[in-house]
Amino acid sequence: MIEIRFHGRGGQGTVLASISLAKAFFDSGYQVQTFPLFGVERRGAPVEAFLRISKSDILVRSNVYTPDHLVVMDSKLLTAIDVTRGLKKNAMILINGSEPPDDMTPFKDFKVAMVDAAAVALENGLGSRTRPIINTAMLGAFSRVMAMPDMKYIEKAILKEVPVKQDQNVAAAKQAYGAVKIMDNK
Repeated sequence: MIEIRFHGRGGQGTVLASISLAKAFFDSGYQVQTFPLFGVERRGAPVEAFLRISKSDILVRSNVYTPDHLVVMDSKLLTAIDVTRGLKKNAMILINGSEPPDDMTPFKDFKVAMVDAAAVALENGLGSRTRPIINTAMLGAFSRVMAMPDMKYIEKAILKEVPVKQDQNVAAAKQAYGAVKIMDNK
């Protein structure tokens, strides 16, 4: 079983990203389980969502405490909260941001990938300069860095889950797939 934790902010589409990724994995033959962690969130407050994938039944029914990988929808969260808590060594951390963190020391035991999903979203007419819609771009980047699920399943999930600007959302996922960079943080 692979466990993935998403970190984002309320209103960023973190939960929709986890649901869409779950559907992409399901269509590619995995068992899936996805759910958000809600408190008294408000727009802009930190939120989490979880995704489990497995080729066999998933019987665990709890939050993800020791994720195999992370998806960080807002690079500012890297200094606001401990996104790496419980993260397994050699995990992949996918971060939405234009520049890597100034201090890569907290990430020395992990693989880090960066994609400027906000820029990709804006280039594809998704959201506004102050509120870019980044979730589909992050799905494409995830597919590239994890080499799963195949982009055809990401595209299918976007077409199923995203009711507006479907062509632009698919284009953003494909563009982010090609734009993501794996960092050398050693």
